[in-house]
Amino acid sequence: MKSAMKFAQARLSPPSLGQVAAEAAIATPDSYFTEVLEEYHKRRNTVFKAINSIKGAFCPNPSGAFYVVAKLPIDDSDKFCQWLLEDFNYNNATVMLAPATGFYSTKGRGKDEVRISYVLNVDDLKHSMKVLEEALKVYPGRTV
Repeated sequence: MKSAMKFAQARLSPPSLGQVAAEAAIATPDSYFTEVLEEYHKRRNTVFKAINSIKGAFCPNPSGAFYVVAKLPIDDSDKFCQWLLEDFNYNNATVMLAPATGFYSTKGRGKDEVRISYVLNVDDLKHSMKVLEEALKVYPGRTV
């Protein structure tokens, strides 16, 4: 009982570091959040527009998060993502994507979808989308 009480008392308040971080967040000016939001909208729009301009690809416009899930004209997202890393390069560059199969609990879902994070700056994202576009032109399992 003594050990249980110590554990319970230790959880009565947030950790000191968490309190300091919360205080700093409250003091952060609104302009910071506005700038960050605008930057992420630019990044999202760069990826969203680039994917939807690729024949056979579709990307819904997300309203939150820092990634998109895009449907690509591919036979198998796991194979495609591995192929990108092991066998493909465009001007000595490739892209790393996450197969969407790991984000679904239903077997077979996400087989032609990938998750793409847009945490890079806009110029790097434009370059990455060009690399993805070129990869889709030559991928052996292309479906369109």
